[in-house]
Amino acid sequence: MKTITPLSKWIPNLTKPLVIAGPCSAETREQVLEIAEQVSKIDAVRIFRAGIWKPRTRPGSFMGVGEEGLAWLKEVKEKYNMMVTTEVANAEHAALALKYGIDILWIGARTTVNPFSVQEIADSIEGIDIPVMIKNPINVDLALWQGAIERIQNAGITKIIGIHRGFSTATKSAYRNEPIWRIPIELKQKFPELPIVCDPSHITGNRNMVPLVCQKAMDVDMDGLMVETHHTPDEAWSDAAQQVTPKTLGAMLEMLEYRTEFTSDHTFEKELNELRSRIDRVDNDILENLALRGEIVKQIGELKIQNNVTALQLQRMNEMLQKRTLQGVSAGLREAFAKEVYSLIHDESVKTQTEMMRAFLKENPQVDTKGTNGVPLGPNKTEGDSTQQACQ
Repeated sequence: MKTITPLSKWIPNLTKPLVIAGPCSAETREQVLEIAEQVSKIDAVRIFRAGIWKPRTRPGSFMGVGEEGLAWLKEVKEKYNMMVTTEVANAEHAALALKYGIDILWIGARTTVNPFSVQEIADSIEGIDIPVMIKNPINVDLALWQGAIERIQNAGITKIIGIHRGFSTATKSAYRNEPIWRIPIELKQKFPELPIVCDPSHITGNRNMVPLVCQKAMDVDMDGLMVETHHTPDEAWSDAAQQVTPKTLGAMLEMLEYRTEFTSDHTFEKELNELRSRIDRVDNDILENLALRGEIVKQIGELKIQNNVTALQLQRMNEMLQKRTLQGVSAGLREAFAKEVYSLIHDESVKTQTEMMRAFLKENPQVDTKGTNGVPLGPNKTEGDSTQQACQ
């Protein structure tokens, strides 16, 4: 598999961050050219974006102008000397984009979730020197994002950018799509050479929150920003609430603070290393305590097997989850963080005990496995047994 080409090798005179700007949708030729003229005056903007085909959640919504809009993007490229990009969802889209000289293709979140669609696009551009940007899938699935990148790499494409646009979750929050910053950070660990651009427009769904997320993206060392920009955003045909004006974009970029990974201040480095040493000691204690907890969980599992008790008791789980979350909040942790951490710990405990019970059942095939909740029962467990035991 070929390595990923650095941005600086194919975008001339690049300075950080790489900024991609333009409307959510190309609506009319006049609208596209007006926005392009305004954003072309912002030095940081190097790539013009516009959706030509719009995958909408429900029928009846504006779904893009189609091939006609590609001619408008070609005109932007020639008139304002900017690279242009648009979203493609299948091989036909990719072929048309190439026909009109589109510089960069991007694969949207709704397409990334489908390996068949990604492979279709990869097959259609195999052997063609065209950069591809790949958004994270809608759902929280790092493997799907990684797989999409690998499929494009396997097609011989080396100019690849990941786009972090947030994730759809059942949790209510101020965001349209939860940023879950650890996911793009984990992706970067798997592909250290991969440039990652943040899409604050889809993360927030709210133009007033876009500057905050842009700054956060810079704070976690992302390589660029893709910001939906419209000259009259309230009149936009799609995603009006999350688009900013070119004037706002320019002012926002000027206000961004950039931090470096290293410094020549030796005092800072000394203090930082001391604090990191303390973190290392705390992390060691956490891991040792988790290992100790795991041994106790196994002992409880043995006891449950001997007494015909299932691995999971929902009442105990809910009580403990609530208690541990409150303890975490009292200790100064965010409620959502405390709940997520303890949920992971508890899930691992139940998994451990379930595996123990499966091993027991395999060695003792005469055991009844038809419990009312679908969890394996011990040799003497009956359907009517409602004994409540401690979870874990």
